[in-house]
Amino acid sequence: MLRRITLPVFLTYLAFAAQSVDANPIRYVAIGDSYTVATGIEEKDSWPSQLTQKLKSAGIEINLIEILGMKGATSQQTLNEVMPLLKNLEPEFVTLLIGVNDWIREGISSSKFKKRIKSLIDEIQSNLPPKKLLLITIPDFSCSPQKKNWGYGKSATNGITRLNKILKTEAALRDLVIVDIYPLSQNLCSQVGMFSDDGVHPSALQYSKWVDLIFPHLIDNLELKSKDLKKS
Repeated sequence: MLRRITLPVFLTYLAFAAQSVDANPIRYVAIGDSYTVATGIEEKDSWPSQLTQKLKSAGIEINLIEILGMKGATSQQTLNEVMPLLKNLEPEFVTLLIGVNDWIREGISSSKFKKRIKSLIDEIQSNLPPKKLLLITIPDFSCSPQKKNWGYGKSATNGITRLNKILKTEAALRDLVIVDIYPLSQNLCSQVGMFSDDGVHPSALQYSKWVDLIFPHLIDNLELKSKDLKKS
């Protein structure tokens, strides 16, 4: 069943909202799988929630109005079940982190994943103003404490790297911002306190490290947009 969580987000339009006292907060929707719905930890500690609070602390008027996702969701399930819900939410900024289950559950081919991602990005962008979609790469789960129970080993690393390459290519073709959390997730694997009690999904602490990496990309875009507004 689709998991929907209403909570108190962004991109280029952020600048206008930040500058205008009377502007309504930016409407942020986070789309993804178990990483986005914060499996294993409290909802308030999900990375979209932490990102929203960090942006607010920086003076950005933004609300995380919905987290749309399913534990174990593939990109195809997201297309089929999440996209019909997105239009009614009228988002102004969307983040997308999807793909790990395409590999885990299906061992998906590059050509099939590329087709799905293109369709998914097209659908999201059709519900947004231009360039309001931020992509996040797939983290490396194969180095988690429970990695032996999954039995993937090196093949997982190769598979996720292959899918991330497709995500990066699609972002470049569309001139979209993509934040690569994959190397960070690998670096954090050996550190204490980086996983939830299930031994697979990140802890609130690891998600905070993701947010620290994502946050500057949003601020950079805000500053660039602010300069454009002053010229117009």
